[in-house]
Amino acid sequence: MDHTHHGAEPHETARALAETASAVIRAVTDRRGMSFTAAATLARLEREGPLRLTALAAAEGVTQPSMTQLVQRLERQGLARRVDDPGDGRVTLVAVTDAGRARLAERRRLREARLADLLATLPAEDQQALAQALRTAWPLVRRMLEADPGPSCGRAPRDETGSTR
Repeated sequence: MDHTHHGAEPHETARALAETASAVIRAVTDRRGMSFTAAATLARLEREGPLRLTALAAAEGVTQPSMTQLVQRLERQGLARRVDDPGDGRVTLVAVTDAGRARLAERRRLREARLADLLATLPAEDQQALAQALRTAWPLVRRMLEADPGPSCGRAPRDETGSTR
């Protein structure tokens, strides 16, 4: 499919961007050790801190029973753990462990190495053009991420540094 969009309509560019993002994710995601949903769940916990299971399920777009099973698997693997909510002792939160952070870091390293290998096959001018396109796209991506606040309830309270209290 030709993704060249000289003067393209915004919806055509949006479609091409969505297709490209999806293809890149499929091409560089290592599915052997962990499902995409498990990795996304751990990444959310790493990014946002401990969350209620219900909020985590809603944020990841899965049912609560499915998230319960996933969290149990992650706990058995030592990648996640349940912790008490410091603001409400009756509530249990799910948190990523140091082993979970290490697994995510390794997945990222492998993904970036795969992308770097692929990029190295492009001519230098194409590499530069792609870098410029990414610099142009990043503010839009950041706005999309900011518009998706994730779960609004069930988070552990945070201080101004983003650390949980």
